[in-house]
Amino acid sequence: MATPASAIEITVGSLLVPNPRAATKKEDQVFKRIMAPVDLAHLDKLERALNVVADEAKRHGASVAYVSVTAATPGPLGHNPEEFRARLEEFAAEQARKHDIKADAHMIVSHDPTTDIDDALMQAVSDTKADLVVMASHKPGLAEYFWPSNGGKISAHSSASVFVVRDN
Repeated sequence: MATPASAIEITVGSLLVPNPRAATKKEDQVFKRIMAPVDLAHLDKLERALNVVADEAKRHGASVAYVSVTAATPGPLGHNPEEFRARLEEFAAEQARKHDIKADAHMIVSHDPTTDIDDALMQAVSDTKADLVVMASHKPGLAEYFWPSNGGKISAHSSASVFVVRDN
């Protein structure tokens, strides 16, 4: 039987010892704020990463900021940024309920989300005060030899730890 991370002490043989997985006090937490970049148009490809986000949030008692970048122009996820923000907030609330975690939404409006994504996510790390970024990634291919991945740039230039979760 697995010991829950919420248990402060566990029994090992006949000894009662501190549970190394338990976040006992706020100042003892390894991570306090997790940033999770999400593409609302491709949630089916994020399931594994979203589960890691929830697991890490529970393990560390951390809050989560679900971050997404959109354009000011109409798109499939909203006619304007306000509609997009509502969808992102709904998604964050759904994740919070589903996983019993604290979560909020952080939307970024960009002139060109495709070219601005790395800089926008770097700014979001600072804006959300994230100390851990958990993000999905695909299996690297030939293109990664010429263009760095989003996760690669964030891990190279951010003060936050970065956990890149590969899809299957």
